[in-house]
Amino acid sequence: MTNLFQHTFPDGLRVIHLPVKSKVAYCGFLINVGSRDEADSEQGMAHFVEHMIFKGTTKRKSWHILNRMETVGGELNASTSKEETFVYSVFLKEDFSRAGELLCDLVCNSVFPISELEKERDVIFDEINSYRDNPPELIYDDFENIIFENNQLGHNILGEEKILETFDTQKTLDFYKRWYQPSNMIFFSMGDFDFKTVLKLIDKHYKPMQVKPVTHNRISPHPVGTCDIRQDRNTYQGHVIIGNKAFSMNDERRTALAVMNNILGGPGMNSRLNIALREKKGYVYNVESNFSAYTDSGIFSIYFGTDKENIDKCLTIVNKEISKLRDSSLTSSQLNAAKKQLIGQIGISSENKESMIMGAAKIMLHKNEYETIEQTIRRIEAVSTSQILDVANMVLDKNELSTLIYF
Repeated sequence: MTNLFQHTFPDGLRVIHLPVKSKVAYCGFLINVGSRDEADSEQGMAHFVEHMIFKGTTKRKSWHILNRMETVGGELNASTSKEETFVYSVFLKEDFSRAGELLCDLVCNSVFPISELEKERDVIFDEINSYRDNPPELIYDDFENIIFENNQLGHNILGEEKILETFDTQKTLDFYKRWYQPSNMIFFSMGDFDFKTVLKLIDKHYKPMQVKPVTHNRISPHPVGTCDIRQDRNTYQGHVIIGNKAFSMNDERRTALAVMNNILGGPGMNSRLNIALREKKGYVYNVESNFSAYTDSGIFSIYFGTDKENIDKCLTIVNKEISKLRDSSLTSSQLNAAKKQLIGQIGISSENKESMIMGAAKIMLHKNEYETIEQTIRRIEAVSTSQILDVANMVLDKNELSTLIYF
């Protein structure tokens, strides 16, 4: 793997670059702000700002922003999570200066015009309603709000209509100026051009309105009691999610949990839950387990959708598979096979260059380090049978698992 180039400008902006031989290139800003950084009166603001930065700057109208990359076949995109906001572009390598200048304009000079604000609010209302019509997506948001009760991590990224209605140009601009600061973001790039070219572009075009220190007030979630909730949502299928708090991205146990997750309900068709529920019984079309790590906490969950009359049958089978992981150590052949499968999946996913550079930027943002694929593989290879058993008993403790069911 090519070495990652790094530089920090005097104003605190960090820049990283991965050179690759390809006609396609990537660059963008990763900002250290998400839904957990919002005040109660600002819920949904991080996502709202992400939408609105495309609606006008001191130099461009929204139409010019949308067409700047599209006219050369490129893409301009953004996303918001609990802890980060991405604003980025994908393009042919010869258009790097075009993409980089545009992105600098967006993160430095957005003005949030009131006419665009009103239209985009309606767009987000439609986005919220689309989630309400999608129980497999909605149940994850509701479950996180249960697991992270009374904590910012539980807040829905999209926000609520009644709060979004209060957002005006000044409130939006205040949030933007507070968090879109050079010390609170990383510029990342990946492509067939040298690092000096990247630094020259940033030095020329990145001119923030003002430079202020940034203070995060992220409160770690407290332990909450378990729950078993059934909600009548009048859905065609039953939707079930089971889970618990898990490890943060800084916890060494996260690697063993990632291996265990892959065994139980990862993306492979040979996961234990897929075999038990789909291949043997035909009860489900989709069953999966997931582990999401945040800076100071994490969440582990198991999801499946099934006919309503099969919910309890599926729960019995899931609990049986959970018990097997808690009560029985893996054999050496089982462990080696599980590690080899995960390593193979990571190797294949590394061919997705967009995901690769965005993942590198995220690790650099929060941990100020870069991990190569080779280093990731060594972490996985070091996982032992006893570590798998330990994390299974912690995360899958039957007395701490919570359940949410839509029926």
